[in-house]
Amino acid sequence: MSIGHTLLGLLESGPRHGYDLKRAFDEKFGHDRPLHYGQVYSTMSRLLKNGLVEVDGIEPGGGPERKRYAITEAGITDVQRWLATPEKPEPYLQSTLYTKVVLALLTHRNAADILDTQRSEHLRMMRILTDRKRKGDLADQLICDHALFHLEADLRWLELTAARLGKLAEVVTR
Repeated sequence: MSIGHTLLGLLESGPRHGYDLKRAFDEKFGHDRPLHYGQVYSTMSRLLKNGLVEVDGIEPGGGPERKRYAITEAGITDVQRWLATPEKPEPYLQSTLYTKVVLALLTHRNAADILDTQRSEHLRMMRILTDRKRKGDLADQLICDHALFHLEADLRWLELTAARLGKLAEVVTR
């Protein structure tokens, strides 16, 4: 996820302080990985330097001065370009799990055990996500669906690999 573009998009609704941006980000997108304040301020500094935001006001506070940021026309154009650009699909061609299975076969370990252990872990995570989805709002339901669909694809791969383990062992141990 592009933190910079996300913060720019949040600024389109109006100027905000860094604290407000962090809170809005965490509320909408950071359920599992909230932003650190340092990330917000370093990102805002970079966006300011690149002319994508401007300081809309400075307010004195109990501590350091509070800057209020506003998005510039260049920032709006940048967000629009980012939103219109499709994300590159990630084909997972360098799967750590595949590597573990092949190494297990090469070292005469039980690759089926690795697949079984991974299947159990996937199912455990699917139960957690299903529970979270059931209790969550629409945004949480959609993000959980996304993760669940990926885990389901992984499970299909685990089953297919388990079914072909004998043939794979022949190929990799030649």
